[in-house]
Amino acid sequence: MTLAGGLDPATVGPALRGAPVVGVDVASGVEVPRKPGRRPVKDALKVALFAKRARAARIDRPNLAVRPTPVHPGLLETDDRGRWGMERDFGGRYVPETLMGALEQLESAYDEIRHDPRFWAELNELLARFAGRPTALYRADRLSAAVHTEALRLHAMRTRASESNGRQGATDDLPRIRLYLKREDLAHTGAHKINNALGQALLTRRLGKTRVIAETGAGQHGVATATACALLGLPCVVFMGEEDIRRQAPNVLRMRALGAEVRSVTSGTATLKDAVNEAMRDWVTNVETTHYVLGSAMGPHPYPTIVRDLQRRIGDEAARQLADVEGRLPDLALACVGGGSNAIGLLARFIGEPSVRLAVAEAAGDGVETGRHAAAIAGGTPGILHGSRSLMLQDRDGQVVEAHSASAGLDYPGVGPQLAALAEAGRLEVATATDRDAIAAMRTVTRTEGILPALETAHAVAALPKILAGLEGSGQRLPDGALVLLGFSGRGDKDMAALERFSDVAPWAGLP
Repeated sequence: MTLAGGLDPATVGPALRGAPVVGVDVASGVEVPRKPGRRPVKDALKVALFAKRARAARIDRPNLAVRPTPVHPGLLETDDRGRWGMERDFGGRYVPETLMGALEQLESAYDEIRHDPRFWAELNELLARFAGRPTALYRADRLSAAVHTEALRLHAMRTRASESNGRQGATDDLPRIRLYLKREDLAHTGAHKINNALGQALLTRRLGKTRVIAETGAGQHGVATATACALLGLPCVVFMGEEDIRRQAPNVLRMRALGAEVRSVTSGTATLKDAVNEAMRDWVTNVETTHYVLGSAMGPHPYPTIVRDLQRRIGDEAARQLADVEGRLPDLALACVGGGSNAIGLLARFIGEPSVRLAVAEAAGDGVETGRHAAAIAGGTPGILHGSRSLMLQDRDGQVVEAHSASAGLDYPGVGPQLAALAEAGRLEVATATDRDAIAAMRTVTRTEGILPALETAHAVAALPKILAGLEGSGQRLPDGALVLLGFSGRGDKDMAALERFSDVAPWAGLP
């Protein structure tokens, strides 16, 4: 559907915000005054202004549909009870009565803010001049070649295994890809987390709250929240598992340098799940003065929607950037996933695009078959965790099974409800990477592109050859020359200890 009918630079923005169309007609509204007997002539300045305002019409308005979509509405937005999915069986709000008032207040405030262009304009200005957005879209040709070589190796292994079992294996070559990295590691604080932290810090002021708390695993969300609070003059307390404090020491020092109080959590496995538990206990106690800046697209409604909206600029920017350099959308969009802020931030833009395959890479730890992993989609079942119904790791009695991953940011036994709904509907492909897979991929990225990825990001890189080889994901073959968009969620200087711990793991074959 295309809009037409005399639109001009002053009216094209409101018209586009009123309908999810795919294009607008640049017609009589941008012409110079007509002269009798002469053909109409366009005004170059009006055309340029028209194009600029048309492109910007939906920037930072995540409540508006980008274009018509053929998918079920439950995969895009919640119902009035905060539930996702075609059967509306994920999400919701499962919290103590003491938190219901705070969540209802948050929902009401955010419903108002979602439609307030002043809020998005203020956030956009901060992200541009403070956080360094838009982040770069980088074509990684040497890494693309390494991915192809690794996919061929995996494919050959599968072929040999098939032939040894008496089945004829496929012998044709695998398609080559053009790999683009959405460089969130270049954003201020070194990861995508700053998008959500700045937005929720502004939201804290709108709520009239005077104190901020947050949880963190890898430390990136803690650093981003501490940064936003320092910028806006808000006191900040970050809950972090004792185990994560040990393995992410550089980020702990950064949070403290920014003025945040880092509280060690020793219960359970002393990782991300336990940090969320302690943050929620604090919030129950101090709900009148405190806003909980939840870092992932999980938790009770409306948090999954808030975090998704604040992070979806990742995919929105990438779609525009790919259109500029390639003239089209990607064939495959891939992101690592723990709780889900990075994944849904990249993928939300493409949910309604049938031509774009969506995939996530989960942390397989020691291997999904061992039971020591953090793959809540591939190895989990529906249950309630941290105020929301989603896919999670649990035993037959519904008790949480602890997650295991060398990556602190993915070491979580659940996933956001929108991602669970997408997986259940078959719209989301799932792949996995073990700790050792991720370390090998991390070393490969560093050697081929001179970029040190976060260990979380390395899981997505490690999963890509498996998808190309048909070992994981849907098994469907990508076309030759396919465009692959990979969410490069953060930088890896925080993960030097993990590299040292897995010093026996080499990069992919063929690299020094």
